[in-house]
Amino acid sequence: MRKCILALSIVFSVAGMVQAQDSTVSKPSSKKTKPPKKDWSKVTIGDRANDHFMIQAGYDGWLSTPDSIQTSGFSRHLNIYVMLDKPFKTDPRWSVGLGVGIGSSNIFFDKTLIDLKGAISTTQVTFQNASAINHYDKYKLTTVWAEVPIELRHISNPLNSDGSFKWSIGAKVGTMLSGYTKGKDLQNATGQSLYGDKYIAKEKDRKYLNNLRLAPTARIGFGNFTVYGAYQITTLFREGQGPEVRPYSIGLCLSGL
Repeated sequence: MRKCILALSIVFSVAGMVQAQDSTVSKPSSKKTKPPKKDWSKVTIGDRANDHFMIQAGYDGWLSTPDSIQTSGFSRHLNIYVMLDKPFKTDPRWSVGLGVGIGSSNIFFDKTLIDLKGAISTTQVTFQNASAINHYDKYKLTTVWAEVPIELRHISNPLNSDGSFKWSIGAKVGTMLSGYTKGKDLQNATGQSLYGDKYIAKEKDRKYLNNLRLAPTARIGFGNFTVYGAYQITTLFREGQGPEVRPYSIGLCLSGL
């Protein structure tokens, strides 16, 4: 009996020692360690390619247009800018872009004549419905601008601008270089051509047009391609000399270099 009790005491003592040893073994942590956050201020980017050259093309429209003005077709624009990109030293994912370039807008109309020279009214521009008189098969108002765009830019990876997500907000200010109407193929009220489809007439005058353009802008996209929009907060025509039209643009931007 004493032997049995002694044997059991030895077994329990050994078991207790083993359990005590197991309890001292540290268990691996279930928490995953996060990779260290990248310090962008220490990244050297050199002369990166980040939208130093931009070509924009797309659709143009007019907001707040009176019902008497009938636009038609695919009104469009083409803008070309050369930009200087200045990255932030503390974080080169952010930068400021400043540039200069040329912008143009072409708004098409349906059976409409625009009196830019003031033959009908000397106080304001006149849009004449020409469906019952001689009119042009194709007719547009073109404006050309010298512009200075500025952008606050963000790019996901400044080391690979051409393969990264990017977006920007900004504005552009411009001064008008030219404004004119252009008609092609003069037709009578029944639609018969009077001088053939090669006939072209231009009327150039800026006295009713606002020479200043200010428009907020925004872009978003990937690599060399972004979609963008712009809204002109200044009116196209001078105050009191035409409808309070505010143009807008939506299009695709090709950038690089």
